[in-house]
Amino acid sequence: MANFKLTQAERLCGKKRIDALFTSGNSFIVYPYRIVYRSVSDTDNVPVSMFVSIPKKRFKRAVKRNLIRRRIKEAYRKNKHILTDTLQSQETALDMAILYLDREILDYQTLEKKLKDLLQKLKEKVCKESCEKNRPKPNDS
Repeated sequence: MANFKLTQAERLCGKKRIDALFTSGNSFIVYPYRIVYRSVSDTDNVPVSMFVSIPKKRFKRAVKRNLIRRRIKEAYRKNKHILTDTLQSQETALDMAILYLDREILDYQTLEKKLKDLLQKLKEKVCKESCEKNRPKPNDS
């Protein structure tokens, strides 16, 4: 049975790790999300460490930002197995940030559907990157 908890170890914190994520990470957009991710070597027995960011520029009230953050974290908690199962089998780990781009508060079902699409796309990108990294290079002789 899948573990549906979102533990403290799965939450990305620490200025150094977050700065490293934004300086050397890759990103893509699945509207209304932008994801920034990077592979890490120190796994801490956790395949994915993540955090959610909602810009204060778009949502002035903390109540609205917290509502969106809670919805996104809940959708991630319920669907993280899409990504974590693959990462555990490949013995890789990720740091990732989910940034909310929309100017309106979307309902939970829409957020969850888009997050599933995002996790599926991220899974494909990570699999592709790990396959390229593990592939032996041909000799030029």
